Amino acid sequence: MICLKPIAKENIDEVLELRVSENQKNFVISTAESLAKAYVYSQTAYPFAVYDDSTLVGFIMMGYYEVKGYYTLWEFLIDHKYQNKGYGRKALELGLAFVKDHFQADDIYTGVAQGNTVAKKLYESLGFEDTGCIECGMEEMRLRF
Repeated sequence: MICLKPIAKENIDEVLELRVSENQKNFVISTAESLAKAYVYSQTAYPFAVYDDSTLVGFIMMGYYEVKGYYTLWEFLIDHKYQNKGYGRKALELGLAFVKDHFQADDIYTGVAQGNTVAKKLYESLGFEDTGCIECGMEEMRLRF
């Protein structure tokens, strides 16, 4: 069963070992960089390890972007060994449900690196739509709950 678990001393080393495929490295930052951001923004960042039962398969971080006043899908990756098995979709559904249920958000935003057609297609399949805004090479997308 796919589930989200907090990052803790018991799983931090394994989380830091997560890697994407070679052709995705330009689209995703490392879990170390993501966790550094989560530390600095500890009041508004919500990082999780993605598990299939006891097997770590990925990482997702939700957040609240105070400057713009909205919730975000901030960082997301499925380890290269577990891609194309449905983990990404289920992890996203769980992350989105976390934001909706815990914060009663009406919508959520994310940024997709230009050229990352795989991620964009996945987000669109869940209902995300382009906002038309492009910042720092990222296409902004929004999902209304």
